[in-house]
Amino acid sequence: MLSFLRRLTNSKIGLIVTFVALIIIALAFAATGVPGLGGSLGGGALKQTTAVEVGKTTITTDDLKAAIQNAMNGYRQQNPQLTMAEFVQGGGFDGTLERMINSAALAQYGAEQGMAVSKKSIDGQIASIPALQGVDGKFDPNLYKQALAQQHISDAGIRQEIAQDTFSQMLTTPTVGATQVPAELAQPYASLLLEQRTGELGFLPAKAMPAGPAPTDQELTAFYQHHIAQYTLPERRVIRYAEITPDAVKAAATPSDAEIAAAYKTQAARFQPTEKRTLKQVIVADQQAAAALAAKVKAGTTIEAAAKAAGLEAQTIDGVTKDALTKQSSADVANAVFAAKQGDVLGPLKAPLGYAVIRVETVTQVAGQTLAQAHDTLAKEIAAQKVNDLLGKLHDKMDDAINGGASFDDVVHDQKLAAQQTPAVTAQGVDPTDPASKADPSLSQVIASGFGAQQGDSPELVPVGQDGSFAVVSLGKVIAAAPQPIATVKAQVSKDFLADRADQAAHKAAQAVIDAVNKGTPLKQAIAAAKAPVQIQPVHLTRAQLAANPQGAPPPLALLFSTPAKQARLLEAPNNAGWLIVYTDTITRGDASRKPDVVKATQGDLGHFVGNEYAEQFVQAIRNKLGVKKNEAAIAKLRQQLLGNGDDAQP
Repeated sequence: MLSFLRRLTNSKIGLIVTFVALIIIALAFAATGVPGLGGSLGGGALKQTTAVEVGKTTITTDDLKAAIQNAMNGYRQQNPQLTMAEFVQGGGFDGTLERMINSAALAQYGAEQGMAVSKKSIDGQIASIPALQGVDGKFDPNLYKQALAQQHISDAGIRQEIAQDTFSQMLTTPTVGATQVPAELAQPYASLLLEQRTGELGFLPAKAMPAGPAPTDQELTAFYQHHIAQYTLPERRVIRYAEITPDAVKAAATPSDAEIAAAYKTQAARFQPTEKRTLKQVIVADQQAAAALAAKVKAGTTIEAAAKAAGLEAQTIDGVTKDALTKQSSADVANAVFAAKQGDVLGPLKAPLGYAVIRVETVTQVAGQTLAQAHDTLAKEIAAQKVNDLLGKLHDKMDDAINGGASFDDVVHDQKLAAQQTPAVTAQGVDPTDPASKADPSLSQVIASGFGAQQGDSPELVPVGQDGSFAVVSLGKVIAAAPQPIATVKAQVSKDFLADRADQAAHKAAQAVIDAVNKGTPLKQAIAAAKAPVQIQPVHLTRAQLAANPQGAPPPLALLFSTPAKQARLLEAPNNAGWLIVYTDTITRGDASRKPDVVKATQGDLGHFVGNEYAEQFVQAIRNKLGVKKNEAAIAKLRQQLLGNGDDAQP
């Protein structure tokens, strides 16, 4: 629900509900998950509509589903192509569930301890949002109601979320702020960083292994069924839209001769003859130092060289008028500059930030323009402004109609627009059934809007260009993820089958090497015996070097530091490219007892995380005290629905 509030800030209606000081520690816990929580209470079975019971608090499957949808829509602000399946598979489902459990547990515990979040406090948080304030600067309840109605969210639900998050802040913020770590605690970690390991990394590419004969139809069918997700088309949507471009109001934006004449009169100073000067200026804090610098320049030193010698820099002021210089500096400076000749050096002159030394570089006389000469320039400028104004008025009129309940068809009919629709596309804007399909960059906001909507939602107005163009967008149809018929993808299935067979052969050969090494056979001898085309690379590094990688430790090197000496482990290479053999030869333990600088640095590093660790354990203790009981069947069913595998799957 609060994810909805955060994502709303990117639209006109959306700048309605946004909150500061949101709970972040609960989100951090949710991302990592806390084991051993399912079914922590005994007793009878939970209702089918119940996802979790947290003490006396019930989280329904509808609550969870809405929270997950809103959380995903929030992430779509940064990644418009994100699909629900990707969000769920990437941990969004579990993360949202754990956040809701943590938030409910903290709120319940806080209430038990006598803590409270008053209605006045919640009212203040809502009313303090600038976008909720009307033209008089006061809270406008109508804007708030419009946002809640548009997103089908209740005021009570929003208030409950605010109260829960406020409890979470009050209970965890002091703990999260803890940063002190004793040296005795840091020393073992510092010693661990000094640990050194040597070993070898081997790679057995799958493509180096024989793929065998062509597969039979029976083998292809079995492989297809076992890897059905690989041949499943992702969720697709048909999105209806109608664009409004500057051409729609261009005819009405043509300025009249009277408008052009009025603009010429209003901007008379702009078209009068004027003088512009290009200057080199140095600002010096001290008047005496400024006088010395001016003397050097007047004696023949360039102003740039004189400024550099004084540790300063000469600034160029290009093509400035007297009025502009007056505003930039002062009337006295402008008068002096425009009374001087080209090449004159002035100063020190009192300026707003010190004393100015100025050299007049060039003097340019700019001729004025008559009304006839300025006609075309003014006509273009006035037309552009009128186009912007008319587009803005049209946008507001359509927005008001949508907020009043108008449908996509109503808006299109009333404004006489040309309705269009996309083919069935993914969140990336492509049709996966058409190999030649490419995303249209101009429709990126249209696609994002369509994938951020649910069936029955009101249409939305989104920008589609840098020229003020916008579009009214509505979700037309949702096509759930579904597998392609095997006949359609048979060639790809055959190719994948052979690649998988080669990968299995590589795995078998690599495992034979691992088994032999772990029984005492030297690595090179084991490779030769297995007749495996393994490429070997020696490695020698410390755990500190491993931890210093800003992208994170590469999996093979991380495995090296968790493998005992004279032992080997197997790791699958990315993208089914083959198999990695990780062999640890020697381990040299680190000792930081005589390296206080390393211990101190480790204390600082641990200090960044210890507060979160304490808070995590605090929340875990609260969960254990209250009891958390999950309805695993209902949760699993909802997960499948959101992945597009359920009978009533939703986007």
